[in-house]
Amino acid sequence: MIPRITLLIASLHVLLYVALALRVVLHRRAHRIGVGTGGDAAMTRKVRVHANFAEYVPLALLMLALLELSGFRAGLLWAFGVALLLARVLHAIGLGGSAGYSFGRFGGALLTFLVLLAMALAGIWRTLVVHTL
Repeated sequence: MIPRITLLIASLHVLLYVALALRVVLHRRAHRIGVGTGGDAAMTRKVRVHANFAEYVPLALLMLALLELSGFRAGLLWAFGVALLLARVLHAIGLGGSAGYSFGRFGGALLTFLVLLAMALAGIWRTLVVHTL
């Protein structure tokens, strides 16, 4: 079985990841910053947005794929995947605009954690309690 839902959700996340990486690369070139952030506050935020994405998304996509491969319901998989993408877009916009509090940063982080937690609980439930969700 090909995990088609995860394939599409992962592909959309890759597009976002590339966009975030390009923001870092273009800022580096424009401001001639070789390694690190060069003390540039905007560069620091762009690097953190990109890194934060790289820290959370792989595990979330792995969970999504494992749930799909276990035969989990398509509607819930779509909900998890779309919520994760929304969370990462919100977080990128929020943290990308300000190092302080913003609705996007808070909401994106909270939604990311909720999606991860929901998928973890779904995986535990699927494995230990129900075999045909």
